[in-house]
Amino acid sequence: MIVFDLKCGGGHVFEAWFGSSAAYEAQRESGLVACPICGNAEVTKAVMAPNVALKGNQRATPPSAPTSGEAPPPEAVKAAMAAIAAMQAKMLEKSTWVGTAFADKARAMHLGEETVTQIHGQTTPEQAQELIDEGVPVAPLLVPVVPPESRN
Repeated sequence: MIVFDLKCGGGHVFEAWFGSSAAYEAQRESGLVACPICGNAEVTKAVMAPNVALKGNQRATPPSAPTSGEAPPPEAVKAAMAAIAAMQAKMLEKSTWVGTAFADKARAMHLGEETVTQIHGQTTPEQAQELIDEGVPVAPLLVPVVPPESRN
């Protein structure tokens, strides 16, 4: 895994983890990387400060820890959740809903039997674990999705 400091077109700097530099580039080119604060997809790598180790006879001053019980303000939590939901909705626009056939479709995609590139749907925890055990790359959605057939 590799961590990058990224900067969006709106000027926000944020951190993101990727499997490799190539994985970052592929996701960015596919429009899958966007600012978690404003949703801007114009993302570039930001300048990162190197982590230089201190000499053996020097001690780093530990950062001050937040006071016990201190929580972020509700407005910040709401804004973060809204940004996550907006980002997920944007990503799902490029994805195909497959419903309860998710496990079968994901497995078929992994084996090269399906040409669809991005899907989302429903599966049981047991089916999801089987996919993971088989090496099929899957991940849960952070925000629940209402199936298209259940919408008004």
